[in-house]
Amino acid sequence: MNSADEFCSMCIIILVSLLFQLVLAADYVPTEKILLNCGGKSEATDNDNRKWTPDVGSKFLVGSGNSVASQAATQDPAVPEVPYMTARVFRSNFTYSFPVVPGRKFLRLYFYANSYDGQIAANALFSVTCGSYILLKNFSAAQTSEALNYAFVVKEYSVNVDDDHLNLTFTPSSTPSNAYAFVNGIEVLSMPDIYGNADGISIVGQNIPFAIDNSTALENIYRLNVGGNDISPSADTGLFRSWYDDQPYLFGAAYGVSGAADPNVTIDYGTMPTYIAPKGVYATARSMGPNAKINNHYNLTWMFSVDSGFSYLVRLHFCEFTDNITKINQRVFDVFLNNQTADQGVDVIALASDQVDVPVYVDYVVIVPGGNSQQDLWLALHPDTSGKPQYYDAILNGVEIFKISDPKSNLAGPNPVPGPKQDVVNPSLALPSHQGYSKNQKAIIAGGVSGGVVLALVIGFCVVAASRRRRHGKDPSTSDGPSGWLPLSLYGNSHSAGSAKTNTTGSYVSSLPSNLCRHFSFAEIKAATNNFDEALVLGVGGFGKVYKGEIDGAATKVAIKRGNPLSEQGVHEFQTEIEMLSKLRHRHLVSLIGYCEENCEMILVYDYMAYGTLREHLYKTQKPPLPWKQRLEICIGAARGLHYLHTGAKHTIIHRDVKTTNILLDEKWVAKVSDFGLSKTGPTLDNTHVSTVVKGSFGYLDPEYFRRQQLTDKSDVYSFGVVLFEILCARPALNPTLPKEQVSLAEWAAHCHKKGILDQIMDPYLKGKIAPECFKKFAETAMKCVADQGIDRPSMGDVLWNLEFALQLQESAEESGKGISELEVEEGTYDVTCKGKMDPNASPGFDINVTDSRSSGMSMSIGGRSLASEDSEGLTPSAVFSQIMNPKGR
Repeated sequence: MNSADEFCSMCIIILVSLLFQLVLAADYVPTEKILLNCGGKSEATDNDNRKWTPDVGSKFLVGSGNSVASQAATQDPAVPEVPYMTARVFRSNFTYSFPVVPGRKFLRLYFYANSYDGQIAANALFSVTCGSYILLKNFSAAQTSEALNYAFVVKEYSVNVDDDHLNLTFTPSSTPSNAYAFVNGIEVLSMPDIYGNADGISIVGQNIPFAIDNSTALENIYRLNVGGNDISPSADTGLFRSWYDDQPYLFGAAYGVSGAADPNVTIDYGTMPTYIAPKGVYATARSMGPNAKINNHYNLTWMFSVDSGFSYLVRLHFCEFTDNITKINQRVFDVFLNNQTADQGVDVIALASDQVDVPVYVDYVVIVPGGNSQQDLWLALHPDTSGKPQYYDAILNGVEIFKISDPKSNLAGPNPVPGPKQDVVNPSLALPSHQGYSKNQKAIIAGGVSGGVVLALVIGFCVVAASRRRRHGKDPSTSDGPSGWLPLSLYGNSHSAGSAKTNTTGSYVSSLPSNLCRHFSFAEIKAATNNFDEALVLGVGGFGKVYKGEIDGAATKVAIKRGNPLSEQGVHEFQTEIEMLSKLRHRHLVSLIGYCEENCEMILVYDYMAYGTLREHLYKTQKPPLPWKQRLEICIGAARGLHYLHTGAKHTIIHRDVKTTNILLDEKWVAKVSDFGLSKTGPTLDNTHVSTVVKGSFGYLDPEYFRRQQLTDKSDVYSFGVVLFEILCARPALNPTLPKEQVSLAEWAAHCHKKGILDQIMDPYLKGKIAPECFKKFAETAMKCVADQGIDRPSMGDVLWNLEFALQLQESAEESGKGISELEVEEGTYDVTCKGKMDPNASPGFDINVTDSRSSGMSMSIGGRSLASEDSEGLTPSAVFSQIMNPKGR
């Protein structure tokens, strides 16, 4: 072969190799993608910008004489318009037939339990088959939704089709006599065979391989992004799978530590197709933490409810992306499934052929024996110390669990049984619920009461509202119909009330199905609040009053914030809350349900928070004091919410008003950050800060931001540091009734920490209840947060990590029975001065000894917000501070 031929051969080899890499790196492009909006009459677009075809007159219908198209009678706030507001209802056997190419398909069925065609939801009881596979039997969407606390239900299957049609048959149950079947949406998607294994997967506890071949059907039960946030179908790898946060499934007190890869890290899939799982899964993880002694005494555990009598495919996703794990035998661990050893000596670096940032996955089959209709499937990780690894730790990035069809091609299990209804939730017994579909995330006070309304802009609002009523020919405030759902780019980027749009074709596409903003009519708001009954007022602030309300026939409790037209600000806050919150969904952020702008009103509707603000559980309250561990868990929850704002959203969001009244507690004591009226989008990669006029609350305000008027995410970190001290000490961030050096909690706590007497100013209730190691870590974290220079403060991710570690230290001490006498203080009042020295500048009328801080409190603020709380007893802000204030500056 001459040199020219050799050169050509080499070029061909290189070209083929490059093409192969491009194929591996590309998202999957399905050859078949059918989205059928059942009962729909025209094409519709969902929140992921996917177009759904109506089934009225569709070629997929095999006869339509025994079915009707129907609209849902009502709409839950958490339920998207498409595909859930229409359905096809069947009174007898009915079949959809989809022409397809033979091969494996994703089949997704969408159900919203509601009244259709005059029928009650409870009578919808039916079976569904796909070819020879039994997918559902005597299925009740209503019972499933109630038992699982889901607003809607999506059933996802992976089935192999041998011929050129996929036939899907719905059969109403024989009892009750008026039983019917329905479906809201059907999705058929061609897929690569990424879950099959004809050679067999090892069965946990046995040495027998379990084959998953073309005769096997799968039902996805769980798909979790471990240590990360939800991943919407549009952010998947072309397969439109939904990945959910793993926190609701964590079991036990030790939740481990969540972490994310550095933004500069590139996930290298190598020879593994990128559509196995999105980069978002492999770039986040949950590990056990840095303390080897603690890790060696607990398992990082998840618990999943599954149907008995089936086998399950469990796929675990791994990727080592941290700088300190780069070699074999640095982090090695064992995997346990259902209390049986599934794998020993798992070393992710070794599985990835000695490479970092390379994802891998491992499959297991677990047999769940028959018995009770539901059983718990346990997944646990524990360090494997037999080979003396460098770190005693474990890691997990993602998990998928599939039910495997039995020998009779059956996947149908029993309907889950709803738990007993109770009006009062016992927080000690409450477990977190899945947030992806949850509809009952109740709340007592929605986002803090902030801001007001500029009168001239209110008039502009009235003009817009009036002109809209003239165009529609009817006053919407008199409408009795259900409220509508609008796209969230309500005000575009103009921040002008006059540019408000109410069309349904806005440019914004939400990232999750629940990321819709509901547009309430004024009549609905009046009905929800009993015509703004003063007895329902939860709180009053600069923006206006917050009412407790009920919507959708008293099915959903909400908090309704009504703007006060006589206030000096509020339009910006109103717009900002809608624009920010409507695009965000996170377990630790308060959820915005909707808004009303009719009749010159500016009204926001939020989840109802059962336990109110964090502050009302700390001081100036008759409520019992919170235990230390519960305070830590609240700190961690709030930190997770802020960390998500800073890193998890599309753009960095700086809250700008972090304080204890803006941290709310739901009925399970889950902390949620609220009040986004002052929030701003953070700097881009090309900038280090956002220049803006100072806004925030005195006592929590970042001094560097105050001096330089340059906003960064470290401003939130400073405010959160003050919150940490407030939680530890149970006193206000500012208390001008105290001596001068004690007025500012941040300064006084820093002073006491430097002198080694911080334990003397903490909440007396906590005496003897905090482990020394935990106290030290918590105090160090809070001190770093309130550093004068932003560059010296940690990121919220680091703060979160340290707080989770502090919780582990506390739990470890409690388990070992360690005493905490080192932190005990004297009974009764206690002296917080340094060795009894008085500040010569202190006012003579002030008592240096501090009494129980739970009986006093003060909130001062800047930028037009409230400057004196009820207990300020007439003290004017000017008596304490001179301040810069510009209510229009943002």
